[in-house]
This record gives sequence, C-alpha cells and structure tokens, in this order.
Amino acid sequence: MKHISNLYLFITFIILLLLSSSILFFAKESQKDKIQELSHFLAEEFRESLAYENANLLSFSLALSENGALKNALISENEQQAYEILSEITKRFKEYTHIKTLRIQLLDNEFFIFAQSWGNSSAGLPLWWFRDDLEQLIRNRKPKVGMETGRRLTFKATIPMSNGKKNIGYLEVIKFVDEFTEKLHQEGIELFTLMKKKYLKQASLMQDFSQLKEYVIANKNYNVKLRDRIEFIDWSELETEGYYYEDNYLYLLEPMYNGEQEEIGKYLVILPPESLKRYQNHYQNISTLTRLRDDDVYKVVQSWENPSGSYRNIKDKALIELLPKLRDEDKKTLKEDAKKMLQQYNKDELIDIILESKHKELKRGEIE
Repeated sequence: MKHISNLYLFITFIILLLLSSSILFFAKESQKDKIQELSHFLAEEFRESLAYENANLLSFSLALSENGALKNALISENEQQAYEILSEITKRFKEYTHIKTLRIQLLDNEFFIFAQSWGNSSAGLPLWWFRDDLEQLIRNRKPKVGMETGRRLTFKATIPMSNGKKNIGYLEVIKFVDEFTEKLHQEGIELFTLMKKKYLKQASLMQDFSQLKEYVIANKNYNVKLRDRIEFIDWSELETEGYYYEDNYLYLLEPMYNGEQEEIGKYLVILPPESLKRYQNHYQNISTLTRLRDDDVYKVVQSWENPSGSYRNIKDKALIELLPKLRDEDKKTLKEDAKKMLQQYNKDELIDIILESKHKELKRGEIE
C-alpha cells in the first residue's frame, strides 16, 4: 500500500512538473509573440513618422521655392540679397517655432552654392563634388526629399526653381536629425541614426562623430548611457530578426534609405523599460508616435496619394497652406504670388478648392 501511495505521489509530481513546464513554455511563447507583435507595430509607426517628417519638409520647401524675392535675387545674381532673405526666414523659424536647426540654401543650375542662410562665405563653391544625390535632379528636375549624405547626414528637400519656363536654379531646405530625435525622446523613445562608414569620405563635418559597429552616429543628442548597453546586445540577432529584446529593453533596427531608395545606414530605435511597459498597455489603441504629428503634417500626409488635391499642382497647394502660418510682415510677397496664381484658376476650380477646405474643417471637428 505504501508502495502504491509513493507511486501516486511520483505520478502526481510528474504531472505537476509537466503542467508547470507547459505553463512556463506557453507563457514564454506568449511573451515572445507579444514582443514580436509590438516590434512590428512600432516599426510601422516609426516609418510613418519618418514619412510625416519628410512630407512636412517637402511642403514647406515647395512653397518657399515660389518666393518672388528669392527668384529675383537668383535671376539678378544678387548673392547678398539672397543671403539676407534666407537668413531672415530661418531667424523667424528659430524664434517662433520648435525648428531650431533649419538651414536653407540656393544653388545655381550647375549646383554651385549661390547663397546660404547661415553665412555667405561658401558662395561660388561647388556642391556636386560631395553630393551624389544631385545627379537625380539633372535627369528629371523633380522635387525630392529624404535623408541624404553630404558633409553631414541630414533631412534634405531640394526643389527646382523656374521663372516661367526657364530653369534658374534650386532651393534646398536642410533639417538636422537631432530635432526628430528629440521629438522621440520626449515620448520616451530613443533613436540612434547610423550612417554607413563609407560615407565618411565626403562627410567632412562628421569626422569626429562617435561610431557604433560599422556605422557613424549621425545624431549628436543620442542617449549616452544606452550607447554602452548596445555594445553588449546580440547584434547578429538584431540584424537578422529586425528586433531584439533583453532586460525589458526593446531594440528595433530599421533600414535608412536616401531619396533614391539606396540604403545608406540604419535607424536604431530603443524602448527603455518604462516606455515599453506603457507601450505594451496601450499600443493597440494608442499610437505614441502619432502624437508627434501636428495638424499641418497630418494634412499633408492624409492627402499624400493625391498631394495636389483640387489644386493644379502641389506647389500651388503648398503656397496657400503656408500663408496662414506666417506673420503679417512675412506674408506680403507670398500673398502677391498667391493672388497671381489663383487668378489663373477658373470658377469651378476655385469652388472645388473651397469645398475641399470646408470638408477638412468638418472632418477635423468630428475627430476632436
């Protein structure tokens, strides 16, 4: 009888052990599935946020490229006037918006620097020798935007400028990735913008930047404490899977493409434990990164598939949408340009524009 009792105890122990192992196994698998699902969601949100960043920059650049005073300075070859206009524009943006690193430059048709908002000492120097991406503009003269290499890795929007049918040069608006990094940091998300080392040859302003693995860290305001932690993670698994989870830290590795869809580096996105917990609790219903969008960016991206809407082209639309955001003294020249532009539209086209604007106002009211 004692033998049978011991046998029952043994069998019971084995069953409990198997049950415990099964529970632990499925719990682990469930946690793994949740992390994988979360990583996919975060990756999509990050890509979307990049698209908003580019769309916002492109919209602003397209409108600015129609500035009559800038065109006149370029046509009359008045470098000093162009410099004064550009520097005043960036000064106002730094003073009245969150954008503190905005830089603008004008290029002639041969990609020599005509004027720069941050100084005029480089006027007349060639830009093409360290900017391979400019060849795309020679081939099609279409506006382009994206992360581009050069003397420094930055967001760049380059817009062909014309006077009637005559090509007169290019306008380029530059934005440092540090501001995008700071937006993410405010939401508890850390970013390392990693440029491939081979581009250091032309990146003269990045020679002393910190390096990680086979990359150069392009954003100076990265989290230094996380920099040391990254050295000890399984980088091979991160590259293979696209994500890596350890000690309640979630790491994502996203490809970085330039305007021609060439991979020039990686984005390393990190959710620390406190952010990960918050994200796990809310990610199905709340997009943390979506809160980075302002109304202007949202409108641009919402109509990305048909960017010009009821306007004849995207430049006309961007010009009209930029006007309400400017101070009165800044509107004068652009108002004249907008008036001349709208005079070319017929009655039906103007009615469509008004109806489209009213529809967006009503839709925004319903969402709020």
